[in-house]
Amino acid sequence: QVQLVESGGGLVRPGGSLRLSCAASRSIFSINVMGWYRQAPGKQRELVASITSDGRTNYEDGVKGRFTISRDNAKRTVYLQMNNLKPEATAVYYCNSGGPFVPWGQGTQVTVSS
Repeated sequence: QVQLVESGGGLVRPGGSLRLSCAASRSIFSINVMGWYRQAPGKQRELVASITSDGRTNYEDGVKGRFTISRDNAKRTVYLQMNNLKPEATAVYYCNSGGPFVPWGQGTQVTVSS
């Protein structure tokens, strides 16, 4: 089973940037689609961005043009670059397969506040 460890979250002011990382315990090359998800307080977990093994990406409408997902299969790591952050981005961010899911990691907290 793959184990996923997210990092890179923190407190940032509106308009700021963060880069999240997701390290996998074994090769993610066999996982075609990897995604970043987020869960805000009182809300369901939602898919923010996804990337296929050959680099095709897809984004939730609200983050298009501001978030960039990438992956380095050799380093077994998936990244999410988040620019021009807005308060509504505040959530715990997780990475996982596009489906079926592997066990969820602990996530990384992102707080956007002035």
